[in-house]
Amino acid sequence: MHLPPTEIAVHPTDGPETQELYLMCDDIDATVKSLTAKGVEFTQPVTDARWGRLTRFRLPGGGEVGLYEPRHERATDL
Repeated sequence: MHLPPTEIAVHPTDGPETQELYLMCDDIDATVKSLTAKGVEFTQPVTDARWGRLTRFRLPGGGEVGLYEPRHERATDL
């Protein structure tokens, strides 16, 4: 059994220091539809960023996690 592909990235910011966790998916529209049907609450619509299409969803404890479909070449595909 293997774990799914993962990536880590560090990006500069002009604002305050933050940490964010994003889960990667192959098809954000299908994933959002599937998770919404299971009762997951999304806190922002899918938007386009330079590096991918992204959204955020709420965790049971009130925090949020990002979900994105990358536009960049994945390390696992190199």
